[in-house]
Amino acid sequence: MSTLKPKFITFDCYGTLTRFQMGELSREIIGEQLSPEALEAFIQDFSAYRLDEVMGPWKPYSEVLVNAWERCCRKYRLPFRLADGLRFYHAVPTWGPHADVPEGLKKAAKEVPLVGLSNASNDQIMTNVAMYGAPFHAVYTAQMAQAYKPRMQAFEYMFDMLGCNPEDVLHVSSSLRYDLLTAYDMRIGARCHVQRGHEPTNMYYVTHTIKDIGGLPGLLGL
Repeated sequence: MSTLKPKFITFDCYGTLTRFQMGELSREIIGEQLSPEALEAFIQDFSAYRLDEVMGPWKPYSEVLVNAWERCCRKYRLPFRLADGLRFYHAVPTWGPHADVPEGLKKAAKEVPLVGLSNASNDQIMTNVAMYGAPFHAVYTAQMAQAYKPRMQAFEYMFDMLGCNPEDVLHVSSSLRYDLLTAYDMRIGARCHVQRGHEPTNMYYVTHTIKDIGGLPGLLGL
């Protein structure tokens, strides 16, 4: 395997680096209102509604979460409470990284600047990044770009801010749908799928796969 020499390593943050806990909080809120089987389906649908909510013009992330929660509650004929939807928004900045993240990022950061591109609000993401245990050159949000991934506008904003071209970066994500399909379409130079179990790998769209961030330094020859 050839050693990668990107100008920047760009990351999806939520799910890839931060241990996203939407499912756990959903279970806590719903409790026994649904059967175990229906609850798992609810969690999958809540994820699908969140993706659907970010496909149009930018709106605050709090609205994305509240709208997705309301739509899912309606589908399952559960009572919708605004406070429940907002619990997700306020919980996100408290979630720390996957256990493999700090050491892998520290090693990679010694060689290549790290950059975050997150579907987050400005008042959320830096709390998460501070828990990664490694220096980041820059962190960009959907709020800054006025567009959420998977829309190209989010990536275009990042490239403009970095002053680089898509072929100059290695983009790392655990999600094909939010990140790596668009990365493929934009001809990003190297596209690495972190196999967190969120989505299956499709090698047509990615150039590398790693089990977790501990595998990232190996791609750089470290």
